[in-house]
Amino acid sequence: MIFLRKSGDRGYADHGWLKSFHSFSFAGYYDPAFMGWGNLRVVNEDRIAPGTGFGTHGHRDMEIISYVLSGNLAHKDNMGNVKGIPPGDVQRMSAGTGVQHSEFNHAPNATTHFLQIWIEPDVHGIAPSYEQKTFSSAEKDGVLRLVAAPGGAQGAVQINADARMYAACFEGSQSASLELDPSRKAYVQALRGALFANGQALAQGDALLIQGENRLVLDQAQAAEVLVFDLTP
Repeated sequence: MIFLRKSGDRGYADHGWLKSFHSFSFAGYYDPAFMGWGNLRVVNEDRIAPGTGFGTHGHRDMEIISYVLSGNLAHKDNMGNVKGIPPGDVQRMSAGTGVQHSEFNHAPNATTHFLQIWIEPDVHGIAPSYEQKTFSSAEKDGVLRLVAAPGGAQGAVQINADARMYAACFEGSQSASLELDPSRKAYVQALRGALFANGQALAQGDALLIQGENRLVLDQAQAAEVLVFDLTP
């Protein structure tokens, strides 16, 4: 089963300072057909206006990943982390028993464009933790680079969930494939440009929800950047 979800079919919220597309039900957007996919619970594509951001707020028992496309995301939390997250970095925060944090765009003239991703953890009540790693453009050029995985496999950030997240950039004749377990679920999110995934044309913001397939093939790209998730059933 392959289901194409077009960018314009997502939920959308315009708060002035924040413009956000919701792939799954979130905050004021509710669609019982899109409550998540496997253990992937949230994929929000956010644009934060200059000089604004999310004030201090809390999370519990969730693996939260930030993936910045442009600008810089300033993160501060009650674990003592004060970080800037630029494009190329993957940030992981395990909320566990509870964490308070804020996220801001301090730039005076540039929008911060990023994806906020929530994955349901395998274990609850763990101590909160933070990790951030840089993955260069060369590492993602024409290949699916594992960037988040249990145990931090292959140098990825470590998540406490049975899920794997890959990032890749493709152009022209470049292509890549990923073997899938048909008993699990997969999810493809086009971040920019255009490409084909198992014969389905994806433009920026489009997604594929996949189940019962043995293989994912990405090809025929035009300045494409993409995230791929391997998820629980």
